[in-house]
Amino acid sequence: MTMKFSRSTILAVFMIGTFAIGMTEYAVTGLLTQFAADLDVAVSTTGLLLSVYAISVAICGPVLRILTVKFSPKPLLIVLMAVFIISNIIAATAPNFEVLLLSRLLSATMHAPFFGLCMSMAVEISQPHKRTSSIAAVQGGLTIAIMIGVPFGSYIGGVLDWRLVFWFIALMGLINLIGLMIVTPNIKQKEAPKLKNELAVLKNKNVWMLIAVIVFGFSGVFTAYTFTEPMLQEIAGFNVTSITIALFLFGTGAVIGNFVSGSIQPEVLTERLILAMAILGTVLISFTFLLANPFFTYIACFLFGAGTFGTTPILNAKIILAATEAPALSGTIAASVFNLANSIGATLGSILLTNHFSYREITFVAGGMIFFGVILMFVTHKIEDKSLFRAAENAYD
Repeated sequence: MTMKFSRSTILAVFMIGTFAIGMTEYAVTGLLTQFAADLDVAVSTTGLLLSVYAISVAICGPVLRILTVKFSPKPLLIVLMAVFIISNIIAATAPNFEVLLLSRLLSATMHAPFFGLCMSMAVEISQPHKRTSSIAAVQGGLTIAIMIGVPFGSYIGGVLDWRLVFWFIALMGLINLIGLMIVTPNIKQKEAPKLKNELAVLKNKNVWMLIAVIVFGFSGVFTAYTFTEPMLQEIAGFNVTSITIALFLFGTGAVIGNFVSGSIQPEVLTERLILAMAILGTVLISFTFLLANPFFTYIACFLFGAGTFGTTPILNAKIILAATEAPALSGTIAASVFNLANSIGATLGSILLTNHFSYREITFVAGGMIFFGVILMFVTHKIEDKSLFRAAENAYD
């Protein structure tokens, strides 16, 4: 495979795309009241913009990837980004809530395939010892969106107009589209992926154990994260400025955790993941206690972000490296499973709060779920095929 541009340049273009998608996914959390006022719906109804997106990514992503499995990566990435741009233009011009919701559904369909393709291509163009860092780079766009894009979007929406946020995201998508056309290598597949072979991943015990860790363990993150803002307000007594600083520190921790975990070599991914999840579970269980002190609150938010997004690229890497029979589907499966966990965790948190659980009890449940994931990782470590995570062949710088 010949590449006209360096690996770093290609990964930078991928990061721009994942930044835009991450901003689309999470920026709405700071715009719900504006949606409600402008489109004449209840704030509770606007929550559908989050849940519908996550569920759609989890369900539509793998289906769309299966339907497009024989397409070459570069043209498919271009088409997916074009869909993304159109969906955000629809959102920016939405005359009512129903159209806005439809735009979210359209945007969600391309989320998992785009992330999956970017991660798979990042692995393919990288040397074996750089594959984890390549996946972290792709994921890095999402974490930077959480650190910078989401606060920026909330500010623009609050001071000016929420529609400008979607116009900005569409512009980022256009920049990425041009980058994809120019920079992305046109990888020629020796033979078109066979769907039957790709679906053989459903029999892969290594992949299923990792999916179980994410769904039953890592989803605990979202059980607590959903209520981070009200916890900061009610327990820590933070005002808007202090909450903004705390959320920025969460995003800063996310970026640092993401890129630090990207330096981990494939052969020690499992051991590092067990350690990272154990620390994350401890942070969640102690979270409400730390909120009693402003200084420790900031530290807790930083550690929460670092732990959450420090484990994500490791789990992504393990799924992609383990799913050897599904090089085309593996990345999409990883992205979809994380959004399924997002939806499950947020729903569980809402149910617990509705049933009068305290925030402290909710964080205990969340931390307990993470530790259950740690137990599953110990089991995974015993039964997984460790040869899958050893560098075998060379790739490109």
